[in-house]
Amino acid sequence: MNTRIHLSAPDVSGVEERYLVNALRSGWVAPVGPDLDAFESEIARRCGVAHAVGVSSGTAALHLALLALGVGPGQAVIVPTLTFAATANAVVYTGAEPVFVDSLPGDGNVDPELVVRAAADLRREGRTVGAVVPVDLFGACADYRALDGLGVPIVEDAAEALGASRDGRPAGSFGRVAALSFNGNKILTTSGGGMLLTGDGALAARCRHLATQAREPVAHYEHRDVGYNYRLSNVLAALGRAQLTRLDEMIARRRMLREGYLKQFAAVDGTRLLGEGDPGANCWLTTLVVDEQRAGWSAADLGAWLAARDIETRPVWKPMHAQPVFRDRRAWLTGVADRLFATGLNLPSGSGLRDDARRRVFDAISDFLGTR
Repeated sequence: MNTRIHLSAPDVSGVEERYLVNALRSGWVAPVGPDLDAFESEIARRCGVAHAVGVSSGTAALHLALLALGVGPGQAVIVPTLTFAATANAVVYTGAEPVFVDSLPGDGNVDPELVVRAAADLRREGRTVGAVVPVDLFGACADYRALDGLGVPIVEDAAEALGASRDGRPAGSFGRVAALSFNGNKILTTSGGGMLLTGDGALAARCRHLATQAREPVAHYEHRDVGYNYRLSNVLAALGRAQLTRLDEMIARRRMLREGYLKQFAAVDGTRLLGEGDPGANCWLTTLVVDEQRAGWSAADLGAWLAARDIETRPVWKPMHAQPVFRDRRAWLTGVADRLFATGLNLPSGSGLRDDARRRVFDAISDFLGTR
């Protein structure tokens, strides 16, 4: 009997077991401890930044980053419309207003020229733009060089991009501050968790303070600020440390899967892979884009075929400007994100897929194409 093939299931091994057992035996089961300190240092080195703060989620990292930059009520924050809701939600948590900008058709990342236009329009209206939050979509870094000179703090949402790079720089090193996610489906997982990255020591210290309920360093409980219970636990950090030792191997397996998809669809008219040809992408998710008029079938058709064979796929993120909760927000649109949502399909991309599971996926796609 076949087991379900997931889009991006956690990839764990005996290495993770050893790290977790050692953490438990050390007695550091409480929220902080030596594994958390070590994990922060190791991630900072990997991402080429001076400081890292382990937190409970990528969303928490974004929230803290915005707060530390002084983002708050009355300000606008520019966010890609093609992203997971957490990017926009973190802006709302601060009391600021998310405004949405459309995508580039090649890789789905935010359109830098449209960001510049949106920022200029908002300023002409007398609005303060508190930050821009580009998203490294599906593990491909956005074009940060094109945002140089914007005069607005950049918060890199690198939740999907650990291990990726662009222009010789690693994901997580762009902008004033960055956020990583270690959710269960990410390229590296701590079950749940995230990391804030920055080269600014004062900003890192501020975020660390806010993440620990803003408790003052005195014997009794003293609080001058409203804080948050956002710190990553020492036990989960141990899991992350183990995963980090295997990161390059896991990225290589995802890249191998993408190469397989490239070959499978190379001769299929009307199909392409989002961001194909980007050597710095970590290939977290491989996204097929289908022109139904040319291909004779849609992304949804393939998704339904694979679902019937217990193989999970997922549409591209539904744009934020089309989400009921954000429909009244400002947006600078070209239609690209809407088209990618209608025509894109995330294919199974997990590094834990073994040979038999990969064959099932590729054979199922071949059978589908054979019927067309």
